[in-house]
Amino acid sequence: MSVTSATGQAIERAPTSRRAKDLAFRLLLLSCLGAAIVLLGLLLGDVIVDGAGSLTPDFLTSFTSIDAGKAGIEAAFWGTIWLMVICAAFIIPVGVATAIYLEEYADSERWYNRLIEVNIQNLAAVPSVVYGILGLAFLVRGALSFGSTVLAGGLTLGLLVLPVVIISGREAIRAVPPSIREGSMALGATQWQTIRRQVLPASIPGIATGVILALSRAIGETAPLIVVGAATVIAFNPEGLDSQFTALPIQIFDWISRASNDVNNYKPLAAAAILVLMIMLVLMNSIAIWLRNRYEQKW
Repeated sequence: MSVTSATGQAIERAPTSRRAKDLAFRLLLLSCLGAAIVLLGLLLGDVIVDGAGSLTPDFLTSFTSIDAGKAGIEAAFWGTIWLMVICAAFIIPVGVATAIYLEEYADSERWYNRLIEVNIQNLAAVPSVVYGILGLAFLVRGALSFGSTVLAGGLTLGLLVLPVVIISGREAIRAVPPSIREGSMALGATQWQTIRRQVLPASIPGIATGVILALSRAIGETAPLIVVGAATVIAFNPEGLDSQFTALPIQIFDWISRASNDVNNYKPLAAAAILVLMIMLVLMNSIAIWLRNRYEQKW
């Protein structure tokens, strides 16, 4: 066999080997995806079967009770709404302002700007319970001393998801082409006028999507709320920023804990509360997808 023919056969075998490895890797990915979907479907099916029967209007408009037949999620539902409103009121201005500063004004050569960027990236991976300890130390008992109120809970959740808003806001601002800025300044606009009238409106869809996804994460957090002192049994809705509160994750945690050692059957109630929380999450994520598709600009 000549050297030329041997080389040709080796070249033919090489693409075949690569295609086989590529096919095997795709099959592995598809099998992992299929296993995850099947497991998720089983969990969802179990929750729906257990909780669908308890998901009634009375369940949504009743307070929790020692009698499982009369218990509901009204206080937890409105406590969750209060927490999300406070969290959004905190993370939107602070997160957007920080993103604008880091992208449009900050000098990356200065050490304190680099320190801010590194810390924001690191804080996005910090466990949620650490933020609960931070909220307990500085918001509940520290210099601010808000106590175990809905304001402290909302701000703690805001600290938890603030890095997500900042990172998504920076990406949205960075996606605006430099030619937009250059054209605006060439026409005599100042840097702030360019940001306010050109850059920020063009990046709002990405920022709004990031905010909604951040709130979707905050709405399901339990550990920070437990640490800051959210109530597990409460029979009134929050009436102000200084009110005690509970939330859907806390209520679900309490009912799941009771289900194993109580004569009352709280398992269907916990499943129904999970369904309500899932519906809220689906609605929030659907709004984020709609905003992205509706206002996304192609440059």
